[in-house]
Amino acid sequence: MILIVDRRNDVLAAYTASFKREGMGALGLEPDDFASWLRCTTPAEVLGVEIFLVGECAGGEFVSERIREKSPAPIIALMDQRNLTKTLQFLAAGADDVVEKPVHVRELIARAGAIRRRSAKRSDAQVHDIRVFCDGRDPLVGGESLSLPRRERRILEYLTNNREKWIERERLFTAVYGGCEEAVANKTIDAHMSRLRRKLRSRLGYDPITSSRFVGYQLRSRGQDKNVSRSSEQRDQTSTGHVSLSL
Repeated sequence: MILIVDRRNDVLAAYTASFKREGMGALGLEPDDFASWLRCTTPAEVLGVEIFLVGECAGGEFVSERIREKSPAPIIALMDQRNLTKTLQFLAAGADDVVEKPVHVRELIARAGAIRRRSAKRSDAQVHDIRVFCDGRDPLVGGESLSLPRRERRILEYLTNNREKWIERERLFTAVYGGCEEAVANKTIDAHMSRLRRKLRSRLGYDPITSSRFVGYQLRSRGQDKNVSRSSEQRDQTSTGHVSLSL
């Protein structure tokens, strides 16, 4: 999800619509609404935001500082006119880039991708036979490129960058669709996941994604297969009194 902060509703509406035309979930918030969102939103939902765009708002550099306290995602400040003093303030507060408008959303996506590539934590990632690039390229699976729809690719990238962690369905939903896609059912993630697992299983000969009804999803290598499944079942038996079903 891309989150835009600006005091002007027309700017929020324009950028939100533009990102959605590119197939990316976006949420536009005025500064006061953003402060409430940041205060009330769970850490998992905050980490589901891929890019923060900070536009015209009082204390924009303070907004950037608050974001950086909670998220490592790229922060791009949008300015109507270049101003050296404000540019330096934004960068000092944690923004990764400052861009003068007008700017196309594709350029913003590309700039955010470049920022992630420069970050050791968000660089290309690999788990056994799967390598993702997080810059729009299809992943390498079993040594060959595997063409995936954007949302399936995003799910695989997210799981790979969070390897060895259990990821809740809600966190995946936020990462793929954004926090306010009311028209999209939360369980839609299950449909994308089912198709992705089928494609990975066909290419690799095994399913690299494990799931637990009460925990979420986890990407594993082939050698982890039996151990992960057994430990997942034991944990669910202990916490719920029965073996969990696959999501």
